[in-house]
This record gives sequence, C-alpha cells and structure tokens, in this order.
Amino acid sequence: MSSSRHPGIACFCFFDRNPPGQAWGLSVDMANLTIQELDGGAVFTVKVVPGSSGKTRICGLLDGMLKIKISAAPEKGKANRSLIRFLAEELGVKNNEVSIISGVTGSIKRVQVSGISAGALIEKLNLN
Repeated sequence: MSSSRHPGIACFCFFDRNPPGQAWGLSVDMANLTIQELDGGAVFTVKVVPGSSGKTRICGLLDGMLKIKISAAPEKGKANRSLIRFLAEELGVKNNEVSIISGVTGSIKRVQVSGISAGALIEKLNLN
C-alpha cells in the first residue's frame, strides 16, 4: 500500500500502551514513523533540511522520521515558520494548530497538530 505522491511509503496501524498513568493512544507506524494521538491531536517526528533548493516538500522517511526539505534558511526562526506553514497547508489546518513541541533549534523536531487524528494526518499527507 504505497502512495502515488510518496511511492514506497506504507502505513501500518497498531494500538500502543502508553507509560503507566497515561491514557491509551493510537500509534501509527509508517515504516518506522510513529504518530501518536495525544490531547486531541497528532504528534510525530520530523527531520528538517533547511536551506534546500526548490520548494518546500516531503522527501520520504529517514531513520523513522518524516523528512521535509525546507527552502527557508535556518536563521531567526525562518525555517520553523516555513515548516509550520507548510504542514498547516498540507493538512488543511490553521497555522496556530501546528506547533513544534521540541527541537526548535535543531533539525529533528517533534511536531503536534491539534484537532487531527493519526489516520487523517496520513491521509492528508497522502502517505496511505
């Protein structure tokens, strides 16, 4: 089950038990990319390549992370703002519903998108 937009990317769903004291959440393992549904949204890891030539785009998976090449330079938060705008547009949500919850100054980031399920995120990114 691969996507025409992202060939060779497959999706597998399973239920995962969170650490003691936390609620059950749906996790989606997409060839090692794990999307967790937490607090009414989806959380996943992104590997950002800022300052890339061409337009901002999803390049596939790298070591279990969604790899996104960003055309903006990694200075003064430009690449982070570009990532947020790109994901919001791709997912059909407002910019303020996408947040970087860790990795603000690094290339590996944890991103949360509010108001979207893991399944909807995969569908909207054409990863199914």
